[in-house]
Amino acid sequence: QVQLVESGGGLVQPGGSLRLSCAASGSFFNRNTMAWYRQAPGKQRDVVATITGGGITNYVDSVKGRFTISRDNAKNTVYLQMNSLKPEDTAVYYCHPLSTRYWGQGTQVTVSS
Repeated sequence: QVQLVESGGGLVQPGGSLRLSCAASGSFFNRNTMAWYRQAPGKQRDVVATITGGGITNYVDSVKGRFTISRDNAKNTVYLQMNSLKPEDTAVYYCHPLSTRYWGQGTQVTVSS
């Protein structure tokens, strides 16, 4: 049974920072590309960043230079450091091992003054 537990969301002012964490159970973690997705109200769920098992990263253009995805394979955890946050970053953020059916419960990020 695979479990994914996200944490670290909250309310932050524009320009602020948050660090999201996703703790994963299961033996798949080290070999899977992990992704962070987000879903704003009334919009589809879109990928934000991905990281391969070997640490190669990729980002959607809107977060390049502001967000950093990383992973600790020893802890089965993937992170998303979010800096210079904007109101349009407001969404529920989910972690997801690509090519699987597993999703976490999500963590709410709200950027507002």
